[in-house]
Amino acid sequence: MPLRLIPILLALAWGLNWPAVKIALGEWPPFTLRAVGLGVGALLLLALSLLQRQPLLPPRAAWPGVIAGGLLAVALFNFCTAFAQLSTSTSRAAVLTFTMPMMSALLAWWWLGERLTRARAVALAIGMAGVALLAWPVVRALAAAWSGGAPAPPLRGLLLPLLAAFGWAAGTVLLKRWPVQGARITITAWQLLIGAGCGVLAALVVGEAPPRWPPSPRVAAAMAFHIVFATAMAYWLWFILAERVSATVSSLTTLAVPVVGVAGAMLLVGERPAGLDWIGFALVLGGAALTLLQIGPLERRPR
Repeated sequence: MPLRLIPILLALAWGLNWPAVKIALGEWPPFTLRAVGLGVGALLLLALSLLQRQPLLPPRAAWPGVIAGGLLAVALFNFCTAFAQLSTSTSRAAVLTFTMPMMSALLAWWWLGERLTRARAVALAIGMAGVALLAWPVVRALAAAWSGGAPAPPLRGLLLPLLAAFGWAAGTVLLKRWPVQGARITITAWQLLIGAGCGVLAALVVGEAPPRWPPSPRVAAAMAFHIVFATAMAYWLWFILAERVSATVSSLTTLAVPVVGVAGAMLLVGERPAGLDWIGFALVLGGAALTLLQIGPLERRPR
C-alpha cells in the first residue's frame, strides 16, 4: 500500500472512532470496552496472519518492541482516551490527545537524535498552533475557575488526554529504538493482545459490571467499527507507517485525526464546536497536508 494513502485511512478510522467509542461508552464500561475491542481486533489479525501462512509468534528479539508498543501505544493510550471521554467532550479529548506530535518530536530528539528539518518544523508549528486553538476553551475554563469566577471543569479531562498522548508518543519512539523484525500483522496482533490483557486485569481489579447484552443496534454498529476498522486495520497500518518513516513524520501525519473526530462528534453525538475551533481545524489540516508532501523512506543519521 502506498505510504501516502495510510494517513488518509488512519484519519478516517481513528477520527470516526472517537464518536464510536463515545456511543459505546453509553452501555459498556471503559476497561471492558477496550479489552473486548483490542482482544477481538487482535484475533482478527491473527486469523488473517494464519490465512497468509505467517508465523503466529513474533521472533524472540522482537519482544522488547512488542511489549513497549503494547503497553504504551496501545494500553495506556486506549485506557486514557476512554476515561477522558467520560470526563470531557469528545471533541476536546480528541484535540488534546494530539499534542502527541510535539511529544514525539521531543522524545525522538532526546532518545534517537532525530533532527527536525525546516519543512517538518514548519508543519509541526502550524499543526500545533491549530491544536492549541482547539484546546484553548479548556485552558480558559481552568483559568476562570482558578481565579474564582466559575466552577472548575474536571482536571482529568485535560490530564488524561495528555497522558494518552505521551503513551502513544513514547511507544512510537521506542519502536524506533527497539525495531522489531517479523511479520507486521503478527506483531501488531500481539501488541493489541497485550493491551487487551491489561484491560481484562483492570476490569477485574476495579470490579466493572458486565455490559448490557445484547447491545442496542447503535452501540453494536459503533463496536463493529471500533473493532474492525479503528483497531485491527488502523493499528496494523500505523505500525507499518511508524517503521518506514521517522518518528516525527509518522506523528505529524495523524494531525488530521482530531479534525475528523470533531466532525464525527458533531454529526453522530450532537456536539457543536465554537467559531474559534474552525480556525484550528484549518491550521491542523494545513500542518497535516504539509507533512503528507514529505513522507518518504526513513532516513537514518550516519554514525
